[in-house]
Amino acid sequence: MAGAANIIDVTEATFEFEVIQRSHEIPVVVDFWAPWCGPCHMLAPILEKLASTPAYDFVLAKLNVDDNGTISMRYGVQGIPAVKAFMDGQIVAEFVGAQPEPKVREFIEQLIPNEADLAFRDANSLLATRHWAEAQEAYEELLDEYPDYLDAKLNLARALLAQARGCEAQPYLEESRQGPKILQAERLLPLARYLCRVETAASTALSTGVDDDLDLEPIEIQYRQSARLLQRNNLEAALDGLLDVLRQDKRYRKGEPKDVMLGIFELLGDGDSLTQTYRSELGRVLF
Repeated sequence: MAGAANIIDVTEATFEFEVIQRSHEIPVVVDFWAPWCGPCHMLAPILEKLASTPAYDFVLAKLNVDDNGTISMRYGVQGIPAVKAFMDGQIVAEFVGAQPEPKVREFIEQLIPNEADLAFRDANSLLATRHWAEAQEAYEELLDEYPDYLDAKLNLARALLAQARGCEAQPYLEESRQGPKILQAERLLPLARYLCRVETAASTALSTGVDDDLDLEPIEIQYRQSARLLQRNNLEAALDGLLDVLRQDKRYRKGEPKDVMLGIFELLGDGDSLTQTYRSELGRVLF
């Protein structure tokens, strides 16, 4: 795809689509510049040359800061030229000031995805569209070839948790605690442990013929029922059940039902309607 078509002008009106959304498919490098800026005119030909090079598949988006002050302020542009690289909607690298071509080339090369990164993006697309089993298979194939790909381990855990397979997800989350996504892994772990505990109890009951639910307190029976609802993908009923447990005892199992709910929110994402609704409900119950 690399070529002149990869060089575009963007404005505040087109920034969301041309930069943020597009960066989920291909790296987008934004050149914040102004007509009066001498160093900007020194840097621009280098960026344009690299964007036109077939080996470098990225989009160069040029934004005039004089005409688009709001976007410039949003991204903290204080000096120009300012170059910011976006991937998956986030800034992943940046520099300020004119740089020699070897330095700019090095900057671009770190953005170009390798085979593992491309496979990871394909798997992420399946995860984003909630094709859980297909995403699981894609991450497993990636990890067979690249066993140290930590982000794939975390997202494999997400795909497994979405299928209520907590015991399988747990070791991947434990490994992910060693990487940069530690906070996400920490939020998902209570959900994995909860599902795994209920799954293990069910397997034990099946193998021994002894149903320990008969000896449990009503609140624990209700708590386990929420896990079974998650196994049937009945998220709303499961969340309602967890809220009911907290209404009875906010400190039940040292507050674990709250952590389980937060894990579900992490799994679904902040933009999900269930996350938004039940986060508010959880706040009302706790406070």
